[in-house]
Amino acid sequence: MKTIKFLPDQVSIEVEEGENLLAAAAKAGVYINAYCGGDGVCGKCKVQIESGEVVSGKARLKDKEYAAGIRLACQSSVKGDLTVRIPETTGKDGKALKRKPVTTRAISARSLDDLIGTWQVDPPVEKRFLKLDPPGMEDNIPDLQRLMRAIRQRCHDCKDPTYDHPELLMELPFTLREANWEITVILLKGRRAEEPDRIIAVEPGNTTDKLYGLAVDIGTTTVCGVLIDLGNGKVIAEASAYNDQIAYGEDVISRIVYSQRPGGLRILQDKVVRTINTIIETVCKTVIINPSDISYIMAAGNTIMSHLLLGLNPKFIRESPYVPTCSQFPLTRAAQLGIQAHPSVRLFLYPAVASYVGGDIIAGVHACRMYKSPELTLFIDIGTNGEIVVGNEEWMVCAACSAGPAFEGGGIRHGMRANSGAIENFHIHPQTLEPMIITIDRIKPCGICGSGLISIVSELLEARVIDQQGKFKRQLEHPRIREGEDGWEYVLAWGKDALMGEDIVITEVDLDNLIRAKGAMYAGYLTLLESVGMTFTDLERVILAGNFGAYIDLERAISIGLLPDIQRERFYYLGNASMLGCRISLTDNARFRERMQVSSLITNLELAENARFMDHYMAALFLPHTDMSLFPTVKEKLAG
Repeated sequence: MKTIKFLPDQVSIEVEEGENLLAAAAKAGVYINAYCGGDGVCGKCKVQIESGEVVSGKARLKDKEYAAGIRLACQSSVKGDLTVRIPETTGKDGKALKRKPVTTRAISARSLDDLIGTWQVDPPVEKRFLKLDPPGMEDNIPDLQRLMRAIRQRCHDCKDPTYDHPELLMELPFTLREANWEITVILLKGRRAEEPDRIIAVEPGNTTDKLYGLAVDIGTTTVCGVLIDLGNGKVIAEASAYNDQIAYGEDVISRIVYSQRPGGLRILQDKVVRTINTIIETVCKTVIINPSDISYIMAAGNTIMSHLLLGLNPKFIRESPYVPTCSQFPLTRAAQLGIQAHPSVRLFLYPAVASYVGGDIIAGVHACRMYKSPELTLFIDIGTNGEIVVGNEEWMVCAACSAGPAFEGGGIRHGMRANSGAIENFHIHPQTLEPMIITIDRIKPCGICGSGLISIVSELLEARVIDQQGKFKRQLEHPRIREGEDGWEYVLAWGKDALMGEDIVITEVDLDNLIRAKGAMYAGYLTLLESVGMTFTDLERVILAGNFGAYIDLERAISIGLLPDIQRERFYYLGNASMLGCRISLTDNARFRERMQVSSLITNLELAENARFMDHYMAALFLPHTDMSLFPTVKEKLAG
């Protein structure tokens, strides 16, 4: 780790070698004027390197400036310990405008080993290479029995295997003879330790070096896939894509409605299958393998996504008393759904708990071993369908609330996924009201992702650009604050500084969508805790999951009312917990078998039937909340 000291603010931060200097300043809460997101074209982020060394070019710097140690922060990467002086910002009268650095804090990744534990490389599928004795007049037993005999003789740790599909027998005689009796058998381990293994495929030759598994997180907005080499348990490729179902509704309720149209269910199933196939194609191209080399797929999604993938009608999930078709999903051959992989590949879906608490939350709780921990824990998975679990090893209660797609860029005028060019961090000078913009990959901005949205709203609130209702202060005279097509807005980047050549703005409509999303999540936490006679002060841990959480700033998330205002050391960040659960289950068969323990411990609470939830929701439609006693540190900050 390298230490950077920023002057004159006297703020220090530790970063990895190679970290971008502008991004490091943003993480430290140090304001540097920067319009272009880090693309190096505006030339506004000049800093003085007083000691230490950075790797940087001379772009937009005069030779005299470069020789004097002036560098563009966005074009500089950290090589060693640094002391960096930030030039003073001056007002119209020429006097220096000083700003106290913002207190920022990333959610800790500390002690994740304690949360997750270790897992072994012992996947639920395995390959065994066998050389069979060719048949003769004295040994002319059937081909299937010959194969079974070889497995018993040479795979001593395998119980008497079974098989479960006729296609195996149709192909077996030809495969054995074409391969000259040297074959690889793919075995699926029993769901329980006492159950026998199953033969799911026989391949010619020795293919034991090609054993891959795919972990899939089927989100309402985004589908993610991770390709794992099951021989060593290592991740070798990753990909993500928008769920193609989004064209038929941004939330699960809209998709349930669409599924009831003639042909609607089949269309939604085809769309998510196509998305999964796109991910398979991408990861396979990355490591140059064939989709047929994938031998097992572990997936998790909310209850509606799981139903739609399997082609199960979700009609009654939407209607009281909110009953799904099933909660334990059958082991399915992926090819039957149209998924491109080995014809024998099984698709396993994590079980659901209730209509709106699905396999993704079970996978997350499974991954962090909350069901084995004595600490009272609040587990939060923030997404289009926000899911919450509270409890410990003795009991767990869960609930779901529809937060909407705002945290993943949906419903935001310039919202986007966390891709290249998305604004991921933002600061504003409280006097000049000029922005500091950081984008993913340090290119010109083209939109706003979830973490950027939280940063923007928090900064605008603290700088008094917006009020606690999410309305812009009309009396502020500034060119960036104006009335636009969708009402009042703040210009984050002018068209000349943006990738697409148009102004990128945050509007009051965007602010309202964010307030509704965070209000639903907070009301869910509060209602769930009340239902078991507890408050936020009783919590010993808060585990945050979700795709965008890796970049969320803890202080800012609290300041807008998305997370509870409790001791910061109680927060942990787990990342995409649904994906992590799939990876663990795909790699370690023993951990995989524990999943049933998780679902059996969880009791569901229907927020839609809870009158207190709506009361809490209405109270949370404020920044951060109408009851400021719930947010003492934010109250103090805003008062200052």
